[in-house]
Amino acid sequence: MRIRWLGHSAFHISTDTDINILIDPFMRNNPACPVNAEDVKADIICVTHGHKDHFGDAVELAQRNSALVVCNHEHSVYLSQLGLETSGMNMGGTIEEAGIKITMVNAIHSSDMDFIEGIGPGGSSSGYILELENERKIYHSGDTGIFGDMKTVINDIYRPHIALLPIGDRYTMGITEACIAAKWIEPEVIIPMHYNTFPVIEQDPYQFKDMVEKTTETKVAVLKPGETYQE
Repeated sequence: MRIRWLGHSAFHISTDTDINILIDPFMRNNPACPVNAEDVKADIICVTHGHKDHFGDAVELAQRNSALVVCNHEHSVYLSQLGLETSGMNMGGTIEEAGIKITMVNAIHSSDMDFIEGIGPGGSSSGYILELENERKIYHSGDTGIFGDMKTVINDIYRPHIALLPIGDRYTMGITEACIAAKWIEPEVIIPMHYNTFPVIEQDPYQFKDMVEKTTETKVAVLKPGETYQE
């Protein structure tokens, strides 16, 4: 399993069975992304919410790769009208695609579609639990503040091994809240995200790493955009 951070909240996950999963593929207009959208393969694209810095290049990538887009019901309806293959979901639901179990979980954030002319309603914001073929579980929280379900649902029910958590503050959790989330979720590894893309979310990921590793058993893997965490 390989988890490549593309900057911001965008990740490219490659499984042992060569399934390529993109999450929040904000690439072309992402100043932190070192990868060309044309060079990325996708079998499944998961979108957490309707903001343009997360929806990103999902439509173009889905069209080019004939990829399935996993998203909430409202986004599924919109994308289906564009001719894309979609799998609409809602909170607590699980689907299985290409041997990957995908569960949609709650996130505390707005979700209206701001990449279309004007702003259109976009349903609820979400995170995802991905259970791979080897039973390893990855939690992508999406954009979110800290909330109690991280302890009572994400940990108690799903028990992810790897968590991808925002630390940028202002629009999501900051470092202090993300450290508390680390204690609640208790993953083996955290990869921080949603920071340093723009000046308003500048943070020091090594401060986060130091705080988490001093107070929990969790390890923090700080990646530069384009780098890969591999198991």
